[in-house]
Amino acid sequence: MTLKISRILHAGYVFECAGRRIVFDPIFENPFSHNCHAFPSVRFDLAQIRTLAVDAVFISHFHDDHCSFDSLDLLDRATPIYLYCHFEELFELIRQLGFSDVHALAVDQPVQLGPFEVIPRRALDADVDSMFHVRAAGLNVLNVVDAWMDPETLQQLAPYAPWDMVLWPFQTMREVDVIAPDRASRMSADVSPLPEEWPQQLQALAPRYVVPSSCQFVQEPWSWYNHAMFPVTYRQFAAALADWLPQTQVVRMNPSVGFELSAQGLAAVAPLPWVIPVGEQDVDFDYRPELAPPPTAQIARHFAALTPEQSALALDFCRAGLLDKYRAMELPEDSYFAAACGWQLSVYDHAGRAQQFRYRIHGDEIELDDSIVTPPWQTEIPLAKLYAGLALGESLTSMYVRINGAPPEADVVDDPLIRCLFNDAFAAYQAAQLRRILAARIAPAV
Repeated sequence: MTLKISRILHAGYVFECAGRRIVFDPIFENPFSHNCHAFPSVRFDLAQIRTLAVDAVFISHFHDDHCSFDSLDLLDRATPIYLYCHFEELFELIRQLGFSDVHALAVDQPVQLGPFEVIPRRALDADVDSMFHVRAAGLNVLNVVDAWMDPETLQQLAPYAPWDMVLWPFQTMREVDVIAPDRASRMSADVSPLPEEWPQQLQALAPRYVVPSSCQFVQEPWSWYNHAMFPVTYRQFAAALADWLPQTQVVRMNPSVGFELSAQGLAAVAPLPWVIPVGEQDVDFDYRPELAPPPTAQIARHFAALTPEQSALALDFCRAGLLDKYRAMELPEDSYFAAACGWQLSVYDHAGRAQQFRYRIHGDEIELDDSIVTPPWQTEIPLAKLYAGLALGESLTSMYVRINGAPPEADVVDDPLIRCLFNDAFAAYQAAQLRRILAARIAPAV
């Protein structure tokens, strides 16, 4: 037997063996997660996907670029769903979407499906992520998804070396740097964006083939994130692998591309017919660390005006909801805001006009106080994105939050707006999707 592996998008793959087909982290959307645009660009034949026979779907973790209800909604509801997640809420949401055969994955507990044995492996952040060890046709494939490798897991996996194929998350994301660019510019840049532990990890696995995996997207065409978020190029990763593992072959898999893997080698196969490439496919990232970020007022002009009701919801949150939420949370003892200080939140509408809110904070206490002189820690956000975070479950990486004045020793995610939006916002994106999908089902009958 041989194993056929095809790329969907980002961390999405189709594995086929002996007439059976399983799918990992399927995303059938472009863009996805609000503003993740496929890179290279593709479109999807949704009619074909709706008729796709899938023996099982495996989802590595709950992030919306891996578990999207708009994508799952295209699949037959009898399809078994296997999900790694510690929170029952998401399993219940998937059942409300219509799937009845839903299973929780556990680390090192194999799932046997015909010729496939899928074994979840522990990632470094085991509360969130998992990796997949796939055994089929006498082959071992490690799908690292976009997790970080746990040292004990590496010891567990090393005896399987040489691995036949490793799907490796080759891109590092500078999420904190784009949220707090003034602090990032003050701090010394890394000698290399390639993490120092990668050579030892990949050498321990000694794979025959490595696929640069995950982060197969960019933001909106106008976004400065496209030159600031992704520091590693395909070219740079391939050159590093050639130095670390001269006998390993780096295999680029653009969306739709498939290969047949066997003990003898790797052979190209027909692409997935329902993933349709658009334009040039062998594109690469264009990282420009010297690029100055545009002002938030300019970014906000790219988003459509909100309705009066939507604007009121977002601004009322700044006046009251944020205060209630902040007071209800427990602040870490080492937080910048544990000591008495001021904080400014600036919200920019579609015309780039700012409305400012100044707060006096001391530990878990917060009050609006317009008398405060401009404080050093300032947070900016487009009004449209604040609304999206409140009502649509939008994630931090697509909201264009900007933090100015955070000292180097402070934790950026201690920012009051970030904490109030995301501290207990588990599965908000999927819940918002579900509400929209269910509303659309009943709309014709109204």
